[in-house]
Amino acid sequence: MPTIPRRLRAPLTFLPFLAAVAVAAIVGGLAAADARTVYSGLELPPFAPPAWLFGPVWTVLYIGIAVSGWLYWRSNGDRRALVWYVAQLVLNAAWTPLFFAAGAYTVALVDIALLDVAIAVTALRFRRTSRVSAALLLPYLAWTLYATALNAAIVVLN
Repeated sequence: MPTIPRRLRAPLTFLPFLAAVAVAAIVGGLAAADARTVYSGLELPPFAPPAWLFGPVWTVLYIGIAVSGWLYWRSNGDRRALVWYVAQLVLNAAWTPLFFAAGAYTVALVDIALLDVAIAVTALRFRRTSRVSAALLLPYLAWTLYATALNAAIVVLN
């Protein structure tokens, strides 16, 4: 059986992280088939972004999330921190079906509040070993905190 050259092994270890993030993105994408229609039908607060902005923002954030997990794994940090990483991916994947497919805005608000906590804990745990991997999660945390405020406003307004 041929061995993989050493210089190729590290990049290949990125693939499971990319795949895990892709699964979260695909679950969200499938559940968001009618997202533009649902979003435009909601009473939105003045700080709501245009619907077209979500796709580009999430694309960049998902790449950062995958790179963050991979860099942390490569840093040989405490593997228990990866439990938090997986938890935030699960909560992330759950939000879109709850909000857009089920119309369960309050349940989605609980989910995203838990997601905020999971991202923050993940970043704090990652920071112990890899400041770069922790820093890569900060834009994600900022965006989900903004989305939490938006979700809360939608619960109040609708």
